[in-house]
This record gives sequence, structure tokens and C-alpha cells, in this order.
Amino acid sequence: MHFNQKKHVSHISHHSSHTTKHVVKEHSSRKSSSKLVNQVQHTHATEAMAEPAYTVPAFRQRSADEIEEYQRVSSHVGKGLASIQMELHRMRVATKTQVENIAIKREVQEMMHKKMTSSTETDKAPDFLVALRSHTVWEKTPVKLFCTVGGHPRPVVKWYKGGKPVDPLSAPGKYKIESKYGVHSLIISRCMVSDTAEYSAVATNSHGSTTSKASVTVKTCVVLVFSSVPHLTVIHHSKLEITMLDRFGVSFGTEGGSISLVCTVVVVPDLPNVPPLAQWYRDDKLLKAGKLAEIKVGGGAATLTLPHLAKDDEGLYTLRMWTKDGTTEHSAYLFVKDAAPSVAGAPGAPISVKAFDINSDYVLVAWKPPNTTNEAAITGYFVDKRESGSATWSQCNDAPVQICKYPVHGLSVGHAYHFRVRAVNSAGISRPSRESDKVTALDPAERERLQGVPSAPGHVVATRNTKSSVFVQWDPPKHPNHLMGYYIDASLVGSKAWFPCNHKPYKHTRFVVHGLTPGETYVFRVQAVNVYGLSDESQESTPIAVEPALTTPSAPHGITMLSCDGASMIIAWNSPKHCGGSKINAYYVDKRDADSLAWKEVNSAPTKTRTYTVDGLTEGTFYEFKVQAGNLAGVGVPSAPSTPLKCEAWTYAVPGPAYDLAFREVRGDSLVILWKAPVYTGASAVTGYIVEMAKKGHHYHPLNEEAIGHRYLQVTGLEAGAEYTFKVKAVNAEGVGKASQTSEPVVAKALPGTQEIQCGVDEDTGDIFLSFEACEISETSDFAWSKNYKEISDCPRVAIETKGKHSKLTFVNPDVSDLGAFSVVVTDTDGVSASHTVTEDALNTMLELSYNIRHPIVPLKHQLNYEVLEKGHVRFWLQCLKMSPAVTYRFIVNDKEVTSSDSHKISHDVNTGVIQMTVDHFSKASEATYTVQIHDGRAKNQSSLVLVGDGPHFAEYLSYHVDEDCTVLLVCKVANVKKETVFHWFKDEEEIVLETPPNVMSGSVALPISLFSRKDQGHYKAKLSDDRGKDTSVFDISGQGSSASELVLQCTPEGIRLQCYMKYYTEEIRTAWLHKDSKISSSEKMRIAGTAEMAWMQIREPSEKEKGHYSIQIMDATKSHTRTFDLSGQDRGRVVGGLPDVVTIMEQKTLSLTCTVWGDPSPEVSWFKNENEVVSTEHAKITLEANKFASLTITAVTSEDSGKYSINVRNKYGGEFVEITVSVYKQGESPPEPKMGGRGATPAPLASKTPAKTPTPAQTPIPQTPTPSLKSPTPSLRSPTPTAKSPTPTPKSLKSPTPPRK
Repeated sequence: MHFNQKKHVSHISHHSSHTTKHVVKEHSSRKSSSKLVNQVQHTHATEAMAEPAYTVPAFRQRSADEIEEYQRVSSHVGKGLASIQMELHRMRVATKTQVENIAIKREVQEMMHKKMTSSTETDKAPDFLVALRSHTVWEKTPVKLFCTVGGHPRPVVKWYKGGKPVDPLSAPGKYKIESKYGVHSLIISRCMVSDTAEYSAVATNSHGSTTSKASVTVKTCVVLVFSSVPHLTVIHHSKLEITMLDRFGVSFGTEGGSISLVCTVVVVPDLPNVPPLAQWYRDDKLLKAGKLAEIKVGGGAATLTLPHLAKDDEGLYTLRMWTKDGTTEHSAYLFVKDAAPSVAGAPGAPISVKAFDINSDYVLVAWKPPNTTNEAAITGYFVDKRESGSATWSQCNDAPVQICKYPVHGLSVGHAYHFRVRAVNSAGISRPSRESDKVTALDPAERERLQGVPSAPGHVVATRNTKSSVFVQWDPPKHPNHLMGYYIDASLVGSKAWFPCNHKPYKHTRFVVHGLTPGETYVFRVQAVNVYGLSDESQESTPIAVEPALTTPSAPHGITMLSCDGASMIIAWNSPKHCGGSKINAYYVDKRDADSLAWKEVNSAPTKTRTYTVDGLTEGTFYEFKVQAGNLAGVGVPSAPSTPLKCEAWTYAVPGPAYDLAFREVRGDSLVILWKAPVYTGASAVTGYIVEMAKKGHHYHPLNEEAIGHRYLQVTGLEAGAEYTFKVKAVNAEGVGKASQTSEPVVAKALPGTQEIQCGVDEDTGDIFLSFEACEISETSDFAWSKNYKEISDCPRVAIETKGKHSKLTFVNPDVSDLGAFSVVVTDTDGVSASHTVTEDALNTMLELSYNIRHPIVPLKHQLNYEVLEKGHVRFWLQCLKMSPAVTYRFIVNDKEVTSSDSHKISHDVNTGVIQMTVDHFSKASEATYTVQIHDGRAKNQSSLVLVGDGPHFAEYLSYHVDEDCTVLLVCKVANVKKETVFHWFKDEEEIVLETPPNVMSGSVALPISLFSRKDQGHYKAKLSDDRGKDTSVFDISGQGSSASELVLQCTPEGIRLQCYMKYYTEEIRTAWLHKDSKISSSEKMRIAGTAEMAWMQIREPSEKEKGHYSIQIMDATKSHTRTFDLSGQDRGRVVGGLPDVVTIMEQKTLSLTCTVWGDPSPEVSWFKNENEVVSTEHAKITLEANKFASLTITAVTSEDSGKYSINVRNKYGGEFVEITVSVYKQGESPPEPKMGGRGATPAPLASKTPAKTPTPAQTPIPQTPTPSLKSPTPSLRSPTPTAKSPTPTPKSLKSPTPPRK
């Protein structure tokens, strides 16, 4: 047998012997006392039973012989009776002794059982067997709060007033705390009004903690009659004297109305916290408070309010109140008459609607008929039903039922229903009856099963247990019904997902839930289970964070001396590794001479810092110190004694040791070490620090050759999983000081689940923030933010918000002063920390994003542009980088909104971001300023396009026509001309002078060439000019040169388009497109098409695969021509689309100039205004997205923003320079007529040294052959009888707003 078991048995045996002796002694005492009582009783009984001498009557006189015989017989009988009595007495005594022995044995066994039970008690969490009770006392009287606590090990009880610990030393003589035999008490002597508060007792042991609370109310008494006032005790209702005064009488109400029955009462004593008990009955049936009956007692009255009267409420009402003499009651009748019918002559509503014979799909509804007097006879009833939770009624029967019951079918299993009934007669239908109680459609067997299911468990309480477990306890169900056990479920707060804590019914009402996540907050619920199934869930417990139970802190450690002057020492120590679940709020220091065993208290008052100056020391003596930490649970164990420290004045010139070494951001290959400056600085100020490190098993070596000025160092290059220690030495002008105490060993390993600080911009507010989520947290944890490892406290430049495991630092008006390393550490954890360095580039990027969020714009991939389609249709379009389905937009033409119609078809595509408007008939009247305004959520943008001619121009370019007499006519149409407009004809640059000058005012000009022959071949040109400008059209009928222009690149919403403008075209001409010398077939990706004037190939959503050399082969009957375009990269920088020539915009609007740039390698982009480079600011912001989309956005434009803007796009292969004229006009003024001129787009050679800061755009010469522009090149003949073809312009120039007419 185990030694402990033997010791236990021996102890029980000894106790058994002692108990038996005690019990025998008790019984002996009782026995002697009983014997004495029996003797006294026997004496009295003998005296009472003594009889007077018997006198023999005369007729019974005996003779002498008879007397002798009688005496002989009497003596024998007396001896026999005496012996019988003695035997009976002996047997009685023996029996009594035996019974007493049995009783003694039984009592000893019971006491032994109790002792064994108590000695083998299992460990359990604290529990209040008797909870605290609230008290109301008079001023200057004492009050005693007491409770009884169970638990093993024996719990420690702490007292709190209003959440703060009760300290008897704070007010000597006022508080007295006692703890005897498991009963804990707090005595408050001479209570004052300020003692009114909520008091709580917190019981704690190693398995958890629990709390009992009670309130103490102290009342002021003006005159005290008695020298001492007893405590106020709870007064039962039966202790009150109640007298009814004004009683309610017979009352009359109307259906649908409300009524109150009131009875005024006098209550003695009238205590606000002890209202009288009043019960209301209708026809001897107890009423319960609810929506149909409101019961109120107080203020000297008992009131019953019926807010929704129905005829069911009619009856005899009784008020019964409990008084000192029993009960007192009063009754009166309430009459309820029918409400006015909806139809004259309709019957009253039925009453007493109830449901019977409830099944899964039908119930039997029964009711009582209404009373009819003057109304016509009732011919039937309609039954209505509604589902519980719904306000919609549906009629159950199509035809009235003539009896007062009806089976309702078609119910859904498990659904709850209410029913009502309406009566019908020849005049109409009555008001509906009061609805029935809720009934649920279930099978009788299922109903029986549910009736057998236990009721839900009661109140669920969760308390702290360990770092990963919670102690849950609950009240058993009121109706257990052969309970088998309980199931416990848990859920994270904020989550709707529940998970089981046990998978087998648990029989007790206490359960420890393990495996929980430290720091998370949970709620719990419980279900009871028996053979019929599961009960309803209990109410959820209050949320509780998973934290260890409240205990005292562990011991501090690392006691070191920081300075000494010969009479005092400054010592420091490290905080305990475990705070005990509560913040450490006190440290106590003890000291002793190194050669003494007696410890002396240094500080009677607690210190909150981890340094302390110990005074009153003797120089030359060695001292040892120990430190204890305290929290709400009490004072913890003391630290180990320090090494003996000699009290000797420090006089050396070098600094003393640094102290309080701590680690942050420990990762697999790095960490940050921090320390505090030495207290003793030496002969001069500290100028820096040297940090030394040693890997386990290796020697120390310095990490920095030169001293660093700050008190932190990031150590990199560590070996993952290795253990390191550190020392820090302070440096001053005299040299290197004493090394600090060796740090605690640290392992280069990140905590599981460690996360870093995230830097971002709030998508809703535009705030720049740093966010951190801790991998673990305790109830006492705080998030301590620092900048450059100096704690941030009450800084107006940042705002810190912490919620649960998340902490967020938000910058207020960030600028360059906010650059630096920001770090955060979570206190009372195993070193949860992280840092993030905010750089200038990152800050600028976030500032730009923040501005865009706070001033959102819809990003445009292409500004408003247009293209001329077939049949004279013109398509206006722009493209957004992205848009949501909720986007809204408006097309505005000359300040008037245009809506979608047959002539103006407006649409958009969310997937491609294209917004477009197609105009069916574009004419001179259509010339205007076109604007698109876009709203997408809070983001806005707009783009404008000016289509207003400012000088003479060709409405249709030169073409030719052959008359019936074979005269060739070169014809063209002109527009926007006046009398002063001059028209000239040229052939091979020599002017042709006609006898009759051309009449430009007619709108059409012709050059007749009769008898056309080879000598008439050449280059013909028509020139139109006046003081407003000029325009030129050319036509080549020399029979020489190419039949097509060079390939040009055009940007479209779908991708890119390669275009070739035809100069000559006959039926024999054929075209073929090639990519990397392979012929291309038309497909959805690469669509090939064209007109008589232009051949083009559309590349949809180009990618890397579409790079390479493209060519078009144009073949006729005799020869072929090839035009090529290189998309393989190494292309000069250029603008490929998106910019207008002229922009007219109103003041305070936002101007956005956006274009697509091209080049390989990616080009550099510069913007200029009036030949001066534009620097990006908040007013004028320059962006380049994906090295493809360049934009200049000017917010709130003013007249100063007017001018000539240009963009310079270049790479090492060259570049392009494009100009835009911007005119800003004031609100209310008419838009100015811009000077429309051709855009200069000049390829620039690669600069050899430094690119020009102020480039001068080159003048674009007038081409001899048509270049891609809004004006179409002159078409060629398709047939022997040629006709003028409509040109197909490109959106790059806006010079000709009027499309040509056929």
C-alpha cells in the first residue's frame, strides 16, 4: 500500500477511535441522565400508585384456615410477580443497551463517511454556497456582509467596493475583514452615506474565480429615538397591513376600446422596495400580465388595464391582496358590449375561439356564438387563419359553416397559427373575434415527444479558468423529465457559428471548456437531453474573454544596482514573467545585511516603478535585496535574493550600466533590442552605446564598431531557432562604461501567427493609417505605439483606436515630419510586437491616393473623342478605366442636356467602360461644345470636345466627275466662307488662273478639264484662305507614286487600329494583311475591314502576342505596294490618341487632359504650359498609369490656367511633342471661339546629352499627300463613272466638325 494511503488509513482509524469514544461518552451522559430521570419518575409513579388499605366487608369475613390459605397463596403469587417484574426489567435494560450500541455504531459510521468524503474531496472551482445579501441601514450604524464559499483548494476571498479593493488600512477601525470556518465577512462600522455602494466578494483559487455582489444603502435619520437601531430585514407581503379605499364598481366597456379597473389602497408600512402582492382574477381564473392585460401596483393603487377589449373580457373581476390578517379582496362585474358593426344589422363577433384536436395538418377550431337581439339570425361563420409572425389573414372556408366548429386543413407541419371567426347573417359579416392562442401543427406523437423533452436549462455563467479554458456552470431545467445530461455549445462573439464543447451528454451542471483561443471572447449555451430528445437552447452566457484566472504575480527577477553614493543605492529589477491576469500596481522591496538572516521592509507604501532608492545604508556593508509584486489578487512570491551588493560610493569617470534590456519584433533572423540610459553618467554626459551579443556557447562580440546615439538597435543576420544573450555598454568622453546585466536569453523565432503592421489608406475617408492585429492578447493588454521607439502619448498628429485584437493608428494631416519607424508592442503577452518604416516615397504615394479618395474622380482611359461612321453618322465616345453598374452620366451640348432618342442614341458598357452617343445626322447646326459629365458613387469627372469651326475649310475634299461630254471636273465643297475668302487652283505648285474666278459663296467650286489627256496629269491643289485661316486639298492624278498612305496607328475603345488611306483604287486592287510575314485572317481578335478610302485592321485588347511587324500588301493588275508598321518594341515615344486641339472650360470646373502614350522602352512624359514645365501639385496633378495613360488634371480652373499646354513624350529612340490650347471663361459668359489650328506632332530625335527643358514645337509642313486627320483624303475612282466618296476621319484632329455629304 502506498505510504500516503497508509497514512490516510491510520488517520481515519485514529479518528474512528476518537469519534467512538466521543459518541459513547455522549450516550453515557445521555444514559445516566435518562436513568436519573427514570428513577425520579419511578418514585413518583410508586407514590401515585399507592392504594389505601383494603377493608373486608362483613359478608366476606373468612375463617382462620381460610385466612392462612389466602396468605400462603398471596405470598407465592407476590414472589412470582416480583420475579416476573425483575426479568422484564432486565430484558428492558439489555434491549436498550443493544439499541444504544447499534445507534453508536451507525453514528460513528456516518461520521466516518462524512470525514472520508471531505478528505477525498475533488478539486473544484470556487462557488458561493451562501451569496451576499443587500442591506439598507441607517447612518452611523454598522452593517455586516457575509458569504459562504466552497471550492478546493480553499478559495481566497477579496472584497471590493465599487470595483476598487477594500483596504482596511486606508481607514483604520472602519473595515474589518474576517474569515472563519468557510464564512467570510466584511464589517463596516458606523456607516456613512458615502458608504452607499455595490460591494463584491471575489473568490479565487487555482481553478477559477467567481463573484458575488450586493448593494448597501445608507439612509440619513434626523432623530434617533433608540440608542441602537436593528438592521432592516426583508419584509414579506403578509407583514403588510392593507386597507382598500376607493374600489372599482360595476363597469361597462365597448368592444375594441380599453378600460382600467382601479382600487386605491393604504399600505402600512409603505416601503418603495416592498410593494404589496395583488392578484387579479376573471371568473375565478388568475390573470397574467401581457399584451391583453396590464397589471400595475404602486403609488397607493392597484390597477388592471385591458387595452384591447373584447367580449371575452366580460366577467366578474376580483382583486385579491395579501395582508397581515390573510387576504382582502373586492369583486365587480365588467360588461362589454358589441362595437358598432361595419354593416348595419350585421351580427356581433363570436367569442371564445379555441383550437382542439391539433394534428400535423389540421386542427379543430371551436367558438361560441354571439348574442343576437334585433339582428337577423346568423346563417354561418367564416374561419380565418394566419401564421405566427405574419400579419396576413387568410379565409379557411369558402362557404359559411353553420355550426360552431370547423376543421382547418392544409397546415404546414411545425408552423404556428392563430385563428379568428366572423359571423354572417343576411345583413353582412360581423367584426372578427379575438384571435385564438398560438397553436403548432404537430402529430400527437410528436407533441407527446416534445412534451416529454426537458425544458431549457437556466442561467448560464462563464468564468475565467486558464489561458485556454473557461469554467461554465448553469441552473438545471425546471422540468427535467428523466434528464440524461447536457450538451454545451460555444461561439465566438460576433460570429453566428456554434461549435460543440462535448460530444457525450454531461451529467453535471458544471463543465470546463478546453481548447479555446487565448484572448478571444466567447459566449456559451446549454441544451438538456433525455430519451425524447434535446431541449431548447438556454439563454446565452455573458461574453467572456479567455484569460487565466486572477492570481498573484510571479516573482520579479534580475535585481541590479544602478548607482551608489555610499549612503544609498538605486536598484532596479525586471517585471514578473506572469502578471497573474491583472495589472501589477505595486512593488515591495526588502533588504538584509549579507551576513544576516533577518529581512527588513524597505518601503511600506508600494512603488509602481521598477527602480527604487534605498536610503539609510552603511558604507562598506554588503546588502541583499528581494522584491515582491502585487496586483488585485494580492502580493506575489518574493524574488530570489540579489547577489550581495556593496554600499560604496561610485566615483569612476565612465558611465554606469544601462538597464532594463527588452526585446521587440523577434523574428527568425532579426530582432530589436531596447534599453534605458544609465542612472550614473560618470564624469561627462553619455554620448552613445555599444551592444554586444553572444550566441549560446560562444563569446560576446560587439555589434557596432562606433557608438550609436539612440537606445535601440535592430539586430539582423540571426540564425533561426538559435539562442542569444546581449549586453549594453554606455560611452562618454572618458571611455566605455560598465556592461549592463546580461539580458535574458532570447530565441530567434517568431511567435505563431505573428503579423506585421499594415500601412494603407482608408477607402471611405482617405485617412492614412497603420493597422496591427495581435496574434494573442490578454485582458490587461494594451497596445503601446512608438515612433522611432519613443512612446507616442497624447500626440495631436495621430489618433489611436483599439478594439479587441486590432489597433489602428491614423495620421492627422500627415507630412514629412511623420516619416520614421513606427512600432507597436502588446503588453502582458509573450512579446507580441511589430514595426513599419514610413518612407517619403511611400508617404507621397499614399498622400496622392488619399487625395484621390477624398476628391474622387472617375479615371478616364480616353477623353471625349469622335469618329465619323457610315451614312454620315458621328459617334462621340470616351472610355473610363473602370466604372460600376451604378454609374450615371449626362451628354451636354452647348449647356443643354441631350437625352437618348432616335436621333441621339446614348449608351454605355460597364465591362469596357465606354460611354457613347451616336448622332444620326451631323450638320453645321450640330457644331457645338460637347461635354460628358460622369458620376460614379462619390467620384466625378467630365470631358469636353469643341466642334466649332473658326475659319474657311473644305466640307468635301477634291474629287473628280466626268460629264457627258467627257469633260473632267475637279470638284470640292467649301464651308464657313465669306466674301473676302479667296480660292486658288494649283497644278504642280503653279497657279491656274481661270477666266471666271471661283464663287466660294455658292459652297461648291469646280475646275473643268476638257479633253483630258496625258499632258493634264499632275498634282492638283485647291487652296482656300481669308484673314481667319486657310485650308488646302490636293488630288494626285499624275499616275505616279504610291497607291496608299503609310500605315498609321489609331487608338480605339476596343484596342488599337492600323489604318492605310487609299489614294487610288480600282476593281483590280486587292489587299492582304501580314503579321511577322504570316497572312492574317479576319477574326474577333483581329478584325480586317475598310472602305474605298481606307483599309484598316482592328486589334482587340492587344497583348504581348500581338507585338511584331505588321504589313499590308496592296496589289493591282501590274504591281504591288507594301506598307509596314513595327509593333515589336524599340519604338520612339509618341502620343497615339486622346488629346484635343482646343479645350474651352468654365471656371471652377476640373480639366482633365488624358492621352495614351506609346514607346519601347516606356517613354518619359513631361507637361508644359506656355513652354514652362509643369510640376505636379494638388492644383495641377500629373499622373502616368501603367506607363501608358498620361494625364494632367487641373482642379477648380481659373483664368490663370488658360494658355498653351503641351506634352513631350520621349525615350531613347526619339519622341513627340503635342500642343493643346486651353481657354477658361467665367461663369455666365459665352464660351470664347477658340482659334483652331492643326496640332504639331513632330518626331524628335534622341537627345545626345540632356533633354531640353523648354522644347519648342516644330511647325508641321503641309503634306503633299493626305495625312490621317479629320479631313478625308481624296478618294479615287472605283468605276468608269466615279462618284465622290465620304471620308472617314480620325479623331486626332478636330478641324472639320462637319462631316461630308454624299
